[in-house]
Amino acid sequence: MMPISHGYHVVEDHQSFRSGRGGLDEVDSVVVQREQIGELELWLFGVFDGRIRDGITKYIQSHLFDKIVKESQFKIKSKEIMRKAYLGARAKVREAQEGDEACKVGSASVMVINGEKLVMANMGDYRAVVCRDGVAHQISTNKLHQSSKRHWIHKFFTVRMLACDSGNAELTKHTKSSELLVATEKVDSDTEFVVIASSGIWKVMNNQEAVSLIRHIEDPQEAAECLTKEASARMSKSCISCVVIRFD
Repeated sequence: MMPISHGYHVVEDHQSFRSGRGGLDEVDSVVVQREQIGELELWLFGVFDGRIRDGITKYIQSHLFDKIVKESQFKIKSKEIMRKAYLGARAKVREAQEGDEACKVGSASVMVINGEKLVMANMGDYRAVVCRDGVAHQISTNKLHQSSKRHWIHKFFTVRMLACDSGNAELTKHTKSSELLVATEKVDSDTEFVVIASSGIWKVMNNQEAVSLIRHIEDPQEAAECLTKEASARMSKSCISCVVIRFD
């Protein structure tokens, strides 16, 4: 079992720069939750749009954490349950709201199982990025983006959400912004850390920039603060929130 440590940071004062998002329940939030089920150690890390945070975490809690299942079954079910949690929460937002904002919900999360397996999900402009041997890897529609020569095998789901209005001229844009990607992969000796962050970070720096910026920082809390500080310095106009998970 690979030991893990984590840190997170939210630039709270930055929330006031957001336009059209007034309620406290709509502010981004970070979730860090640990559960022990028998011999299984489970961690759920996430950066969530406030509108779907509770829907995702409550679904995972009731369908996974609150049930005693065999380890083999758990590893199979975790990916599907993560996918359904996102789909259900996203559908509720679509029912409750209309217009562009209902289509632009974003969230990213990572479940760590016994420190040896990752179940990752991201939607909209939020993103989970894995650093392997100094190289950033991101979930995409057909593979994890890779810069290294080594080949990695990944299983994933790609789900394109229905656009809010099929007659809207912005159908393609809405569909892309609502895309949900779920993937699993193993934690091995090359896995250094995972960055989960909101759009405020990814809109001002690319995956490799973020990874390279904090790779030398051993303390994940310090690393998370470094990322958010850099995004602020680059005048990001979206919410700035992130979680850094290190595998030591």
